Amino acid sequence: MKYVKDKEWLLKNLNEKNVRIVDCRFSLAESQKGKIEYLHQHVPGAVFFDLEKDLSGTVGEHGGRHPLPNVVELVSKLENAGISDDTTIIAYDNGEGAFAARFWWLLHYLGHEHVYVLDGGFNGWLNENYPLTANIPSYEKADFHVNLKSELIATVEEVKEVVEKQQINKMLIDSREEKRYLGLEEPIDKKAGHIPGAINKPWMEGFKGSQYLSAEEQRQRFSDVDANQQIIVYCGSGVTATPNFLALKEAGFEKVKLYAGSFSDWISYKENKVE
Repeated sequence: MKYVKDKEWLLKNLNEKNVRIVDCRFSLAESQKGKIEYLHQHVPGAVFFDLEKDLSGTVGEHGGRHPLPNVVELVSKLENAGISDDTTIIAYDNGEGAFAARFWWLLHYLGHEHVYVLDGGFNGWLNENYPLTANIPSYEKADFHVNLKSELIATVEEVKEVVEKQQINKMLIDSREEKRYLGLEEPIDKKAGHIPGAINKPWMEGFKGSQYLSAEEQRQRFSDVDANQQIIVYCGSGVTATPNFLALKEAGFEKVKLYAGSFSDWISYKENKVE
């Protein structure tokens, strides 16, 4: 696959100087858990990036529950982790896929091409009894130059236009589980339901266990989606939509954007309708 590397690839490249491993483990229920797990043990050489402290910005009136981080601050953290324009990066979480994919998407948004996610995540690595350590690595500061890919992101204004004008050349994909999409259950956000006109493609259906489905299986998953349309994926806060973004790209879809603020941003505007 184009954006997914297996455990054997990582094992083979573990000591490569130009490969940087990023631990993205996180728990939405217990925000300190990922860092605690990292300090206990991690893949040798891995640096830690926290979803809320490093991969998200400050929560405000708009922007959703996990707004995009400040680019200057994120770049500084990448440089301090020894990540340059030429570094090959492989990110992992526990195997859920969403936290590593959030990092993957952010790096693509910044213009970095050589970034991948580890199939099966940390738990898959652990199950193979591959090397682990508690040592915290330090790297020489690198130079990271931003080439922002604004075509990867959809603004709330663009989403509003899709909804209001019912544009046939654009499609909204809600990545949350069906019961949240239908508004039958909403454990997090203040309103239940979905953005009008969106179809539902739950992000977890792109996996078998903790491994991504093949590119062909992803194509079958999205067989009812027109590749000529502009596709905008969203979820609750812009995190679990990123595995769907990755899956669509693996399936060969070119016109894919992430609505980073997602449903939590959409409902922060009182005038926005919910279906």
